[in-house]
Amino acid sequence: MVKRELRLNTALFTDYASKLRTVWLPEGQAAVPGDNDELVYPDGTIISKTFYYPITDKNNRSRVKASDGSAVLYDNNDGLPMDQVRLMETRVLVKLKESWVALPYIWNEAQTEAFLDVAGDSTNLTLVKNDSEEQFTYIVPDANECAGCHADGKSRKLVKPIGPRIRHLNRDLVYADGKQNQLDYWTAHGLLTGVDSTTATQNALWPNGRAGETLEHRARSYLDINCAHCHNPKGAAKNSGLWLTWDTTTPVRLGFCKPPVAAGKGTGDRKVAIQPGDPDGSILLYRMQSNDPGEMMPELGRSTSHAEGVALVSEWIASLEGDC
Repeated sequence: MVKRELRLNTALFTDYASKLRTVWLPEGQAAVPGDNDELVYPDGTIISKTFYYPITDKNNRSRVKASDGSAVLYDNNDGLPMDQVRLMETRVLVKLKESWVALPYIWNEAQTEAFLDVAGDSTNLTLVKNDSEEQFTYIVPDANECAGCHADGKSRKLVKPIGPRIRHLNRDLVYADGKQNQLDYWTAHGLLTGVDSTTATQNALWPNGRAGETLEHRARSYLDINCAHCHNPKGAAKNSGLWLTWDTTTPVRLGFCKPPVAAGKGTGDRKVAIQPGDPDGSILLYRMQSNDPGEMMPELGRSTSHAEGVALVSEWIASLEGDC
């Protein structure tokens, strides 16, 4: 097996947790481009994502520090400093016979071993962010809930990766031998074939973007990774008619002046998904801000609202011209 750390341009938000991602491919086999900007990985591929937090006090592991979602404190040579972090869970995707299996592992208190637990878990934590503190419950989804985000539109049993796709991986990283595009690095090391990074799609770099990346591209990239796994023509939220994929071009599909199909109290008494120029009149922003399980979006994977993501999408909506 060949192992590599992987990083995304804009990562999925999960209660300000840090995330360490790895991919393991069978020796001599490589991923290839598939449909809709996805990568097709060979049987035997293992993708892992470890969720953890830096801690504020070694004697109180329930007080954790917020991060931007990257692998904070991780070193390629030394790994994670275990006395400075609180490990929460490791989610594993294994590809067997052309289909993926999702396996949730929960770390023990000693942080020496993670155990498979299909029932999920919950932990009460105090999130320290800048000069503020927030009490919240970190939730590990059960094995069935994994399909809520990862399932293919054809069946809830057909799970697949969300993050390690071409547009999410198309970024520069600093390796031991210097700076290189991640896709090019994979190609050079035999993990990938058939992808040209110079012409491949590329999501914006979180949080501030690269030089020249527009506000629209940054906001659309955020919605793409956080919402589009459900809000697409084949996803779990396809009946909503709201499609937030990176390549959606029809304004009403993207939510412009689009009334809800069946949002119930989740509308916040707002009339349309996106009211151009008016974030406070947009259902999309209301659901991003809410922590009510019956209103919030995404409905899985978070207990807190992502203030920075809300600010970015709010700024984008405020910049839009037009009227409903």
